[in-house]
Amino acid sequence: METRALGRSGFEVSRIILGCGNFGGIGSAPEFFGGGESDEEAAAIMDRAWELGITTFDTADAYGGGRSELAIGRWMASRGIRPLLTTKTFNPMSVGADRGLAPERIRRQLESSLERLGVDRVELYMTHEPDPGTPLPDTLDALDALVAAGTIGAYGGSNVDGPVLREARGRYAWVQNSYSLLERGDEADVLPLCEAGELGYTPFSPLAGGWLTGRYRRGEAAPAGSRMTLRPGPYAHLDRDEVWRGLEALRRRAAALGVEMATLALAWLLTDPRVTAVIVGPRRPEHLDPAVGALELELSAAERTELASLFA
Repeated sequence: METRALGRSGFEVSRIILGCGNFGGIGSAPEFFGGGESDEEAAAIMDRAWELGITTFDTADAYGGGRSELAIGRWMASRGIRPLLTTKTFNPMSVGADRGLAPERIRRQLESSLERLGVDRVELYMTHEPDPGTPLPDTLDALDALVAAGTIGAYGGSNVDGPVLREARGRYAWVQNSYSLLERGDEADVLPLCEAGELGYTPFSPLAGGWLTGRYRRGEAAPAGSRMTLRPGPYAHLDRDEVWRGLEALRRRAAALGVEMATLALAWLLTDPRVTAVIVGPRRPEHLDPAVGALELELSAAERTELASLFA
């Protein structure tokens, strides 16, 4: 598995990062805490990821209400394996008002994350989203103190926009935002800022909740257990004619290349020199195969432009 330096973090990450948001839940949504993949199912996914050379795992304190971190911690302890870890904080661990990026809360949440993971340090730590209630310099000063204390190695920002990055003045080492053929908002501002500031960039939701896998068909009910049955809200806007036409064109191009749609969509990301690595959140071990195949699919700049035009 190829690795790449993560911006100015001082760490290298595998170009496919295992997203663990479905372990014990469906992301940070409290209504799904205790759902998602069981510890046994999560362990099978982590086993397969490690076999494939995926050595970087991404989680958050709010994923499954802490269950994701617990599942990773149990897996590491049982296997004697230590991947490079990313975790995040901002969201409440359960329904309530305890949220945000105040310095004391960051310290408290990190301590809880370390306990659940069973480690004394995480290499990579992130703010899960900006906190309008806490001045950004206060948050970044607290994170710098954690780096100095050795409990985190470096920090980045997730769900951040251009104004936040400008205010941070290069203190974030990398960015983790939603980006795919169907979610291109970062192209206007965030990606140019990352490139100019030599920040890493690790997009999540690279398959747009399954839309870029060919899983959904126009006029047909979404498969049981899919994102469009569990949490359709973030993707409901994609149900429009131009998206369906683009998906059909993507399906034809993938077939002509002899690859899955997911492989082609992931290759579009991985062949962008601004993209450090892609976060893939499989529901089954075999769902990792298209991601590994994408690493072997070289797309030229012209081919990338052509694919992007399908959804323009």
